[in-house]
Amino acid sequence: MPIRLSKRMDTVAPSATKAMTARARALKAQGRDIIALTQGEPDFDTPAPIGKAGMAAIAEGRTRYTAVPGIPELRQAIADQIGRDHGLARTTDEVIVCSGAKQVIANALLATLDTDDEVIVPAPCWVTYPEVVKLAGGTPMIVDCTDSPTFKLTAEALETAITSRTRWLILNTPSNPTGAVYTARELAAFADVLREHEHVAVLTDEIYAELVYPPARFASLAAIAPDLSPRILIVGGVSKAHAMTGWRIGWGAGPADLVKAMATLQGQTTSHASSIAQYAALQAVSGDQGHLADFRATLRKRRDLLCERIGAMPGLSCRVPDGAFYVLVDCTGLLGRRTVQGTELGTDIDIAMWLLEQFDLAVVPGSSFLAPGHLRLSYAVSTDDLEHACNRLQAACDALMREAA
Repeated sequence: MPIRLSKRMDTVAPSATKAMTARARALKAQGRDIIALTQGEPDFDTPAPIGKAGMAAIAEGRTRYTAVPGIPELRQAIADQIGRDHGLARTTDEVIVCSGAKQVIANALLATLDTDDEVIVPAPCWVTYPEVVKLAGGTPMIVDCTDSPTFKLTAEALETAITSRTRWLILNTPSNPTGAVYTARELAAFADVLREHEHVAVLTDEIYAELVYPPARFASLAAIAPDLSPRILIVGGVSKAHAMTGWRIGWGAGPADLVKAMATLQGQTTSHASSIAQYAALQAVSGDQGHLADFRATLRKRRDLLCERIGAMPGLSCRVPDGAFYVLVDCTGLLGRRTVQGTELGTDIDIAMWLLEQFDLAVVPGSSFLAPGHLRLSYAVSTDDLEHACNRLQAACDALMREAA
């Protein structure tokens, strides 16, 4: 007899980002010239000093088990970074290292949620948030922010969403998929609301914190409202800003009791993160940060290129993001139009599949991020690929307009 799957698997959807990327790779393997703007992965190589630190760890035999929450040196370096960036004193007991930021989030929610506990998730949002909430037995309470020109949650909407069952608010700044960055004033308004609701904790996902483009400035709720730090979990990692996606190192910094519970859970699942990757991450966190300015400058040029091109395309529009490396494109101007093949594009999913199959361009439908009528484009690709992608997107829009004429 086949193995019976648990009922919880009926509630969890596969990652749409991974699905579109896999489809693009499959078509590319067939010989198609696919350009993929799907992955949240910088095309930069891991900086050489970081790679050398990983190789040195191998050469020095640092390939054995480590403490479940991570090597002390890395946890201390993360605590020091939080002290510099947030003005908060953290000890190593308040830091856990995991196999990517996604595991940090899963550990935190699995360790704290009971059946029917609620988690406030502003949308558009990263595809993983509501799925992990459901996997942990909780209920994601989606607050739709797509009507806002900035895609951001307001203090008033937060106040309305909180109930007696609310356990967490998830904040992501800069945001995936919108690139929106919460200002210090906006975070201070959230803090005023949260002070009135002591049962609500905050998971603040700051994985893109180092990828903010002036004049925008990064701000963290933990720094704005240090009195709330006993109920704030800061999530970070090296994947994005240090081009280390494959190294799989993320971390959480929060109350010691929560971190201890997360470590207990991790000890019975994956145990510690890769020892080699931890020593490489130590170099990334505590070593020279000179590459960050170059990364930001390159990504900003690509952002400006993409947004300028989209602004000239019929049926599409976008807001220029302040951080991360995504543009959330409004494609409602294309909905309802017919392709040359006679297919009506009724949803953003239809548009994404049409772009892939007919124009060899892979993007992620906004519906996957709870933003129907949009497409998420990642500009963490080479400038040449981005130029070619824009040409294909322009050709697609022009073709639809000709059919409508």
